Amino acid sequence: MANVNLQFKTNYAVSSTIEPFYKGGKVQISKDEKYIFCTCGTRVNVLEIVTGKIVHSIEQDDQEDITSFALSLDDEILVTASKALLLKQWEWKQAQCTRSWRAIHNVPIASMTFDPTSTLLATGGCDGTIKLWDVLKQYCTHNLKGSSGVVHLVDFHPDMSLLQLFSSASDCTIRVWDLRSSQCVCILKSHYSPVTSLAFTPDGTSMVSSGRDKICTVWDLKTRTAKRTVPVYEAVESVVLLPEGQDLSEMGVKTRGLHFITAGSKGVLRVWEASSARCVFTQTPPSGSQGGEVEDGDPRSLTHCLPLPSSLRLATVTAEHNILLYQLPGLTTQKQFVGYNDEVLDVKFLGKNDSHIVVATNSSQLKVFDLDTSSCQILYGHTGESSVQDKTVRLWRQDQESGEVCCVGLGSSHANAVGSITCSRMKESFLVSGSQDCTIKVWDLPDTVPETDSDILELSARVTEKAHDKLWSLGAPGANLALLGVFRGHRRGVWCVLFSPMDQVLATSSADGSIKLWGLQDFSCLKVCVVEVGAQLFEDACLLFYLIFVSRGTQLLSSGTDGLVKLWTIKTNECVKTLDAHQNKVWGLHATRKDDRMVTASADSNITVWTDVTEVEQAEEQAKQEDQILKKQELSNLLHEKKYLKALGLAISLDQPHTVLKVIKAIRQEVGGEEQLEKTLLKLRQDQKESMLRYCTVWNTNARSCLDAQAVIRVMLTHLSPEELLQYQGARSHLEGLIPYTERHLQRIGRLLQASMFLDYMWQKMRVTGATASIVTVSPMRFAIDLNLKWWLILFIRIEGRRFHHHQSGMIISDVTKQTFPAHSETACFLSMDVFQMVPYTLYTSGLWYKVVHYTGNGAICVKPRDCNDDRNEEMEQRHQS
Repeated sequence: MANVNLQFKTNYAVSSTIEPFYKGGKVQISKDEKYIFCTCGTRVNVLEIVTGKIVHSIEQDDQEDITSFALSLDDEILVTASKALLLKQWEWKQAQCTRSWRAIHNVPIASMTFDPTSTLLATGGCDGTIKLWDVLKQYCTHNLKGSSGVVHLVDFHPDMSLLQLFSSASDCTIRVWDLRSSQCVCILKSHYSPVTSLAFTPDGTSMVSSGRDKICTVWDLKTRTAKRTVPVYEAVESVVLLPEGQDLSEMGVKTRGLHFITAGSKGVLRVWEASSARCVFTQTPPSGSQGGEVEDGDPRSLTHCLPLPSSLRLATVTAEHNILLYQLPGLTTQKQFVGYNDEVLDVKFLGKNDSHIVVATNSSQLKVFDLDTSSCQILYGHTGESSVQDKTVRLWRQDQESGEVCCVGLGSSHANAVGSITCSRMKESFLVSGSQDCTIKVWDLPDTVPETDSDILELSARVTEKAHDKLWSLGAPGANLALLGVFRGHRRGVWCVLFSPMDQVLATSSADGSIKLWGLQDFSCLKVCVVEVGAQLFEDACLLFYLIFVSRGTQLLSSGTDGLVKLWTIKTNECVKTLDAHQNKVWGLHATRKDDRMVTASADSNITVWTDVTEVEQAEEQAKQEDQILKKQELSNLLHEKKYLKALGLAISLDQPHTVLKVIKAIRQEVGGEEQLEKTLLKLRQDQKESMLRYCTVWNTNARSCLDAQAVIRVMLTHLSPEELLQYQGARSHLEGLIPYTERHLQRIGRLLQASMFLDYMWQKMRVTGATASIVTVSPMRFAIDLNLKWWLILFIRIEGRRFHHHQSGMIISDVTKQTFPAHSETACFLSMDVFQMVPYTLYTSGLWYKVVHYTGNGAICVKPRDCNDDRNEEMEQRHQS
């Protein structure tokens, strides 16, 4: 099945991700018209208009949702308000919070705005109060009371010399506040439902207000009266004044005077002439969208409309959280950004070079994303809660040059929702659809399709069959379906069926958590790959949704409910890699024609593009191994040439503590090694010293390397201040790990020092009282005693690092005369010592005690028989017997 020259894939890496950046709430555009600010849960995301990418993300530390925000008109200060009743001031370009203070409001803040000077900040709360803040001097300047209900709209008069603030609350009125006296000087009444937006003329003499009562009101701010009420026949969410002095004849502006644009529940922009109260222009609905009256809450309705006066553009926000940019005067679509995909159901690569992806969500629109520019095209045509609920099959065509996609064919003969669709491989002559009406239909495709969506072809089903878990054959073109076989073996529903691109094999994935490979010749099961085994297989098993073949049919990629993507090798039935990038079910999975990339789509609203990095990782690993070999050889050369500084730096760069220890030992073995070690360590960089401190913590746990570790630590503690040491990464934990082992080594060395003074004590205190017996060295671990011409072998016991109790102090001298020395046989003799009480060595043999009285430089120890009348003879006998 596998090609011997084929290289299996081992890993994929995330190359790009399409994430939600706007989930509803306020939207604001910077004054330089380069960025769009929008809320997304606990974050304020900054979207760059040119690239369509998120360049900054300002997130709350307390993980509380942001209720409102405001950007100063000079684009310098961003202030956010959260449910925790905190206001935070940000340097948004660095995503750094510069100030945080309590909002004083008793309930969350609903609206915020800056004055034209970027000095005063007005906040409207759900408690009916309005507070003004001086963001430069950092204090509250006003506390305005009197509004009824939630203050959802606040705005400053453009002429700051008037010092007026306009607000609207749940009482459907507009209040005018005089900031000099902190009093409400006027209440404007015209609307019978909440006021949604205010728009001021440049001279500040007139204002247009909009509401959900389907009217717009033009106000004279000098007399504070309503000049005209314009019925707009839709719930208006936003109103924008058209600039004067521009040629806007394409939008129906034929006369001078006040004109404004409304955006609301109908989902299209409309231009109104204030003087005549009539609509002079209505935006053409998107291609493929259905006509008819749009109700409140419809995904096509508009929630915001924002002007970009410098570039003569408009930005609108839909109820589905899509942001669209239009170019005036023709209102041509310039850019489209999808803020929130909700649950993504499927995804496929599109285009000649797989440069686009098309995404199906639980929305009635399809989205086509350009992977290079991050731009999006929203396709209208399907209706219902998802793109298949309208029981239709649509044929779309993409222009290879522009990348634009349009609908060119429509088939509508299914009786229920369409759940799956596929196209013929060899030639694009037909497509097959499967529906919840338990039928599959074969649709013939025309030889030529229209270039645009002006004339949509009506598709007709050639064959309709009722089928379950069966293999069907179309046979010759135009023939009906013929049943070839039935596959049985799965214990739960089958989610995906896929033919191998190379072999006569069929792969299926099921809700029972298994992948099965079937032979097309005898319809038998060839292999089974199980995601989970054991008791949880049928209760909590991972449902496998989708499969794709990769590596020329020798490997499989699967996705499931656990949010993971698994890479399987068919030959071994093993999962060789698990990819984790989603937090919910992975519904969509698709690979490019070149098999070098794949895309996954999940219910967590994320779309992830993966790149095959097998060759890259193998090349990196090979280069790393080659580099390691070269560096090891260079390190060996440096050690041979005694260039210890370079050798130490190279060993640290290799991150090999054992090699670094070898260099330290080599330095210390040199003449004047301690001084040379000190000079070498002080020449290291700070990051290298941090590594040395980390290595010393490990070395210090072993008695064999503790002295080298202590030598390094001594240099660092001697020449580095405590403040400098504590700045090292992990210094506190390293120092805490050094202390207990250092204390233990100190105690051990103290005992060794005490034991090392024993022979010196003997030389100074012992008396020579008679004949001597020689002890000569036999080996580094053994000594032989010549006592009255009788040879004995002493087993030399090392006491370094080991504590002997008093009853263990005696060392037995074994009788080996029959094996090594031509002497008589003797029972045994004992060499008694007490290192801790500094008692001299005594030798007991043949009923006599001997003192060790002398140690010669050639390894011989002289002993002298003790006087029988010695006052300690009895004591030593008792010690021996005990």
